[in-house]
Amino acid sequence: MTLKFTIHYGMHLLFPALIAFMFFKKQWLFVWFIFISTMLVDLDHLLATPIFEANRCSINFHPLHSYIAIGIYFMASFFSKTRLIAVGLLLHMLADLIDCYLK
Repeated sequence: MTLKFTIHYGMHLLFPALIAFMFFKKQWLFVWFIFISTMLVDLDHLLATPIFEANRCSINFHPLHSYIAIGIYFMASFFSKTRLIAVGLLLHMLADLIDCYLK
């Protein structure tokens, strides 16, 4: 297992669990489930050719990882009904952004 792999999936799985536990102690498992559910945003990888490329940066390559989409996720974080999903998506984008700089 490489350091890049460990950091990438740690950011996708463990970091959201930590955030959920720190800020939503009574409902952390439910919040973590919502955060993990936002990984469905990676379905946009199916539109790429090839579908997976180890060294490709997802940010601004895939439609749901674009700067416009990230702006929408940021705006959605200001509304209570969409906040948890938006924060989960932003955490996902942060994990993918960090992955862009790891070789």
